[in-house]
Parts: sequence; C-alpha cells; structure tokens
Amino acid sequence: MGLKVDDAKATVARAKALGAEPFEQTVGPGELTIPAIRGIGGGVIHFIDQKPPLARVWDIEFVPVVDSDPPFDAGLTRIDHLGQTMNYEEMLTWLLFYVSIFRTRKTPMVDVIDPGGVVRSQSIETDDGAMRLTLNGAENHRTLAGHFIAESFGASVQHLAFATGDIFATAALLKGNGFRPLPLSPNYYDDIEARFGLDGGLMDCLRAENILYDRDPRGEYFQLYCPTYGDGFIFEIVERRGSYPGYGAANASFRIAAQNAPSDLDR
Repeated sequence: MGLKVDDAKATVARAKALGAEPFEQTVGPGELTIPAIRGIGGGVIHFIDQKPPLARVWDIEFVPVVDSDPPFDAGLTRIDHLGQTMNYEEMLTWLLFYVSIFRTRKTPMVDVIDPGGVVRSQSIETDDGAMRLTLNGAENHRTLAGHFIAESFGASVQHLAFATGDIFATAALLKGNGFRPLPLSPNYYDDIEARFGLDGGLMDCLRAENILYDRDPRGEYFQLYCPTYGDGFIFEIVERRGSYPGYGAANASFRIAAQNAPSDLDR
C-alpha cells in the first residue's frame, strides 16, 4: 500500500518511535529508496511526498507504455477506500496501529451478517476522507472474510473500492467493454423501494445495472460490484453524493449473499 503524506521520512520516524517495524530492501538501478514500514499481515506501507526525489517516483520507477490504442476510461477518479481482513482477535492491535501513526478517527464497529457467521467491521478515516480503511474481523473461516484469510495465509487487503462521479455512466461504459456486474436478488430492490420510496425511474436504473443504494440525512451512496476474484478478492465502484459518510452497511448482507451464490464465472 502506498500513501502520500507531507513528510515521508518524518512519518516513518514517528511510526518507528511508536513501535512499527521499518521495511528496507535492496535498491537497484532506476529505483528509489522509498520510506516504508511493515503493516497488517507483514504487508508493506510505502510513503511518498512532494519533496525530491520522491515527487518524481512515477517518472523514475515506471516506464511509460506507448500504446496505439488510448487507455479505456470508465470515469474512475481515485481509490475511495481499502478493506483489510484479519482475524477478529487482531482488530484492536491494528486499530491502535493506524490511529496512533496517522491522524485518523475511528467509526463505531458494526456487525456484518454473513451466512457463515458474523464479521465485525470498523472504519478508520481522515477528516477529509482522503484516506479510508475498513478493518474486517472474521471470527471463523466459514464466512467470506474468513475463507479469504485461510486462502491468503493471514491478514491482507481483500477489498478495493474505486470512486466515480457518475456510477450509471461508469456502469454503461464498463458493460460496453465486457464487464459483468455481481447479480443481485430482486428482493433487494423490493426492500430499498419500500425503505426509501425511490421513484420508478431511479429504481429501473438501479435494477438494470445491479447497483446498490443507501441514503442518510447527509447524502446518497451507490455501489457496483463485480463477482469475487480468485479466493475472494473484491472490486467495488462507488459514488458518494452530498456528504454521505458511510460504506453501505445496510447493503452488506445482500451483497454477501450474492457473492456466495454460484455464478457463471465459477463454472
């Protein structure tokens, strides 16, 4: 994982003072020494800033690809959040790790109901929302999260959510490029229609694109998933309207049921 901060070296120095394990590796030609620490499950968190030479990391570490075909643009703008999965017993340790090292706040813990059991979920965020992490603690290996831990040999990033400014336009562009969304149960749309009283036109669009919806007094939230990849890795696309602060917790049980259902990709 890579994070842009005001001062990469100072961030690592602070992390080391708080007990984090520094990470170093041999640097070859055309590579930079990037300040880093060990994170969840032995993973690495790299830090860059706007100071030279780290400000030129993309020019130094990467070679531009010359392609006669322009890259496909689906309207994705940035990473909205990452989800890291671990055993429930590890959650407090990693929660303290993040809130100690980074200027973040934690949200209340919520229970996510999986057919195989309960997964505890808690988010860590900066005030401006530039960094959002969800920590998901699995109590057994029967849940989707627990199965991922078993297959990946420990805690790791399981969920990557991209942001878009227009989820319906993004869904249409992706469909034209062969993307297949995660199919959702018709019961889900009956549920949100009853809960929110959405107009028929919006409901038709949500159903047609398999998009999930949530709303609170501060704004709206739209979610689009693809079927799970590999041993349970999750890709998601989200659109936030207004100041919606959450992650669609009310949709989680419907989404997990859909992810656990057999799909054409499994055959």
